[in-house]
Amino acid sequence: MSDVKLEERLAAALARLILAPDAPPARHIAVGAASPIPAAACWLVRKQGRPVRLSLLHRRSGNPFTEGTRELFDLTGQGRIDLFFLGGGQIDGQANLNLVGTGEWPGRGVRFPGSFGSAFMYMMAHRTILFREEHSPRVLVERVDNISASGVNEPGVFRRGHAQALVTGKCVFRFHPDRARFSLLSVHPGETVASIRAATGFDFDVPAEVPQTPDPTPEELALLRGPVCDEMLETYPEFCARVFGRSADRGAGPARDAGRAGQTQPAAV
Repeated sequence: MSDVKLEERLAAALARLILAPDAPPARHIAVGAASPIPAAACWLVRKQGRPVRLSLLHRRSGNPFTEGTRELFDLTGQGRIDLFFLGGGQIDGQANLNLVGTGEWPGRGVRFPGSFGSAFMYMMAHRTILFREEHSPRVLVERVDNISASGVNEPGVFRRGHAQALVTGKCVFRFHPDRARFSLLSVHPGETVASIRAATGFDFDVPAEVPQTPDPTPEELALLRGPVCDEMLETYPEFCARVFGRSADRGAGPARDAGRAGQTQPAAV
């Protein structure tokens, strides 16, 4: 579909990974503060009628946590967070993340936002989907300068889950924790295996056939542009205006009406 925006394609791709039948079930999903595309994917899953619980740390109303992230960490430590999303200033071929900075410790080159609880969440959530819209050799590196959250651990270290996949603005990778390596799962329209290799600093496996990342279905687009946007307008007004052409002070428009028409299940809030 020529009118599909990259953000919509990425949200639909993330939603498919959330619902992947070969992955542990996603009954309770937590989404961090600066994650509009993962948040859109989670709302898409909910608006499709899936009985998942969302803990959206960015949401100004309806956030279930009353003491900040302490309760999120408690739930994760108890094994009650099934899925989390993480990104990094650098991500390497072993799914290690760098949120500290480049150069010698403690990141004396370019400074990143900081690792906060990423190491704990990465190891204690049942699975993690890595997400970074920028796909370039400066982000996807052979080896991160500093490991703030490790993709795999030495034998004997307790770890509940690993990365399931890495979604970027160019492709989707699947992660294989048994060999600490990515394989190419699909390429977005306009990309090839060669273009992905040229933009990726780490090596990865390529199957005999690499499919194109599917477009969102008309039903998924209707949900994203309507009910999903409705849920996100409060917290991500700039994102909704740029991607969906919606603003909080605007009445129902074509996208909103189409979204309501495509909603087959009542909103689960």
